[in-house]
Amino acid sequence: MTAEQEMPLTASTTMAASADGVSRVFSWEQDARINVRNLGAEIVIEANAAGLRTLARHVLTLAEAGTPDGSHLHLEDSNGLEEGSVGLVLERDDGE
Repeated sequence: MTAEQEMPLTASTTMAASADGVSRVFSWEQDARINVRNLGAEIVIEANAAGLRTLARHVLTLAEAGTPDGSHLHLEDSNGLEEGSVGLVLERDDGE
């Protein structure tokens, strides 16, 4: 079963990104809510079910074969995260 079959895509927003000529599409489910808080000693990611599926898809997109090392996605408040969230960067790192 593919990731698309396991998690039906009901995206309301998509973004295409290209790195080293490899294009990737990042999708947000309708009504996704994601909040990231910095509590000092730990980071808390709070999300509703749609937000968790959205984050999972973002991570799976970065994990796709052929995605270059260093590919990343910046999420910030009013850019994928709830207002007041601290920024979150999802980055692929194939180094040791």
